Amino acid sequence: MTRSLRVGVVGLGMMGRHHARVLRDLGGVELVGAADALGDVHGAAGGAPVVASVAQLLDLGLDAAVVAVPTAAHEPVAIRLAEAGVHALIEKPVASSAAGAARLVAAFASAGLVGAVGHVERYNPALQELRRRLDGGQLGEVYQIATRRQGPFPARIADVGVVKDLATHDIDVTTWLARSPFARLAALACRRSGRPHEDLVTVTGELEDGTLTTHLVNWLTPFKERVVVVTGEHGTFVADTVSADLTFHENGTVTTGWDQVAAFRGVAEGPSTRFAIQKREPLVVEHEAFRDAVLGKPTDIVSLREGLGIVRIAEAVLESARTRTTVEVTA
Repeated sequence: MTRSLRVGVVGLGMMGRHHARVLRDLGGVELVGAADALGDVHGAAGGAPVVASVAQLLDLGLDAAVVAVPTAAHEPVAIRLAEAGVHALIEKPVASSAAGAARLVAAFASAGLVGAVGHVERYNPALQELRRRLDGGQLGEVYQIATRRQGPFPARIADVGVVKDLATHDIDVTTWLARSPFARLAALACRRSGRPHEDLVTVTGELEDGTLTTHLVNWLTPFKERVVVVTGEHGTFVADTVSADLTFHENGTVTTGWDQVAAFRGVAEGPSTRFAIQKREPLVVEHEAFRDAVLGKPTDIVSLREGLGIVRIAEAVLESARTRTTVEVTA
């Protein structure tokens, strides 16, 4: 019988504690310990030993680890894991800079290890179902992808702004859904809360396949909104990733004979359907994918190279906001 993978968690803060919770109950995995200099403040380890350093965690004997420390520490922690021959799931963004992300890609590739990035929104059931339906041609040609990711400032974030912390979700989801990378973008950003990093950004972009995109992201809105709207030839999908609901507003085929109503409504009305979909916790699905990748099974992880591309786009957003120019994106 194959033994369980021995997995550890580095960092038991806001995300690390949830990784530990999921790993405690994940089939085929044993949570053997966690590392956090502050200890297990939230009681997330469930009795597994909690040590103060990565070196002490490695002494417990690991096959894989989750890196859930602040973004600035992703690179040194993950490099230490790669040197020790440990596979890693690294929280997003994968590194604080594209240069750092490239070093991680090289380190894990040269060691023959699995490296994945925790872009957990890919595993949201609404977006999984949306991608399945887009791939099946239900929308026809895709014209536009628009995202809104708004909410209050999270006290857990101190080392990056809203672009690298939040907008990276939308960058990843957009290119993943469309199966096309960004070609160019323009962005505006500002700071309104007195913190050192940007807390509001608006982005318009064009993908290589011609799809237009818009993204509104901030830490200033007193309610939480997570919405992806995909408009195309046959109508519009709306995915709410907070409730994991997916709705399709279909273009109609019935001609409206009332001229005033037709002029007001624009595109002919069709039926609207909110799909009944299985809703599993995205973090659990993400960990199942990472576990299977470590075991050499076919699976869908966000690779380190993909994570590098996302950081590059985030840096292009910041460059555009700084220069007030449209930035051509290079691979």
